[in-house]
Amino acid sequence: MKKEIRFLSLSVASGLLVATFHVSTVSSQEAAKAEVKAEVATPKIPLADPAEVHKPSLIPDRVVLTWKSDPKTTQSATWRTSTAVKEAVGQIQLADHGPLKEQNAVTVKATTEYLKSNLSEAHYHSVEFTDLKPDTKYVYRVGDGANWSEWFQFTTAPSKAEPFSFVYFGDAQNDVRSQWSRVIRQSYAEAPNTKFMIHAGDLINVAESDAEWGDWFKAGSFLHATINCVPVPGNHEQATLEDKTKRLSHHWRPQFTLPEMGPPGLEETCFTFEYLNTRFICLNSNRMLDEQAAWLNKVLADNKSQWVVCTFHHPVYSTGKDRDNAELRNKWKPIFDAYRVDLVLTGHDHTYGRTGLNTPVIGYEVNTSTGANVADSGTGTVYVVSVSGPKMYPLKPSDLMRRVAEDTQLYQVITVDGDTLRFEARTAMGTLYDAFQLKKRPGEVNELIEFDPELETRRRPEVVKDAVTVGATK
Repeated sequence: MKKEIRFLSLSVASGLLVATFHVSTVSSQEAAKAEVKAEVATPKIPLADPAEVHKPSLIPDRVVLTWKSDPKTTQSATWRTSTAVKEAVGQIQLADHGPLKEQNAVTVKATTEYLKSNLSEAHYHSVEFTDLKPDTKYVYRVGDGANWSEWFQFTTAPSKAEPFSFVYFGDAQNDVRSQWSRVIRQSYAEAPNTKFMIHAGDLINVAESDAEWGDWFKAGSFLHATINCVPVPGNHEQATLEDKTKRLSHHWRPQFTLPEMGPPGLEETCFTFEYLNTRFICLNSNRMLDEQAAWLNKVLADNKSQWVVCTFHHPVYSTGKDRDNAELRNKWKPIFDAYRVDLVLTGHDHTYGRTGLNTPVIGYEVNTSTGANVADSGTGTVYVVSVSGPKMYPLKPSDLMRRVAEDTQLYQVITVDGDTLRFEARTAMGTLYDAFQLKKRPGEVNELIEFDPELETRRRPEVVKDAVTVGATK
């Protein structure tokens, strides 16, 4: 059997490039050999070397804002360089309408830590700017005195009551640079004046992967350096040792400058801060649950803030199939109940679920698909599970959840305005998916008003029949 093979040849005639097709008839066997030879000869595009892509240099990268102390009068910044930078500094000055005058900047010496990752060696530098004025816009940069980052802007927390918003993300975890990036950027488009971003664990997938941490910083880009980051560790920020025990990623503490006020052994993973009239409590749900329960009880007993929001990784009430955190629920929920914590924000289950005010009483040890018949109406905490990255799990039907979703990337914008808290969950496209409002009632459980975003509950076809319709009800 014969087959035509067409060859293209190029030649130059009178200064012009001439293309000529040549047709040759060969056997099928010879044609196959020619095609294989042509395929082998085709150059392949090489993959970028992660060590080169994420290589530290003299120029600061991975710049991130966090709070170690009072958000009204302090600001912390952390960044990375090559080990050639032995000493680093941060510079800060009041923001102005015109060109910055560098001679006006105050220079603060940074603390430097060495970190050897799976890809490279690097220095992480951190600085805390103190004695700042509340509700004031500042500019800052970081570097070594010769090599600088760009100037970034931030605004300190106000000292007087006013409305404010923050954003909350469930797990980013997988394909962070390629797919989670659009979620954090869409959240900024929706709420450009957000004061901080809460990350409820599993920021990345492999605890000690420098490339994944690099992708997380690239996905957020300048947002990390201008909007405060409030992270808590998930199970994927835990590295497994040879003896099968777990420890916090070596990246965590060098790259985030956070409060060291929790139980010993949980530094920079268990802490609290106050922003205007709201107390935020960040917990490490991976370990030392008893020690944190005692600490949590004391924090709440001393609390004078009007609102209380808690965040940690593992849900009190799971939305995933065969996933339950009974030990955590038994140890922490009675404390949430006793002090009427308003809102609990979690991740881990790679689905979306949000309760109303009534949740099963402790002692009924089953997952959320049952137990609603013994709900306690006297506590008033709303529990949320959410996911922002592309990794998804099947949803387990539950009567407890007032609103659920699966196969949906989400971010949440939460606004506190005096005695009112408004919660909005939006998809990666910015579409409103879930919304409710809490209203403070002195001496009583909060009033809950739910808003129907006019969307069908996002569940797989086999469980749509179990979906709960949410209306505008009290």
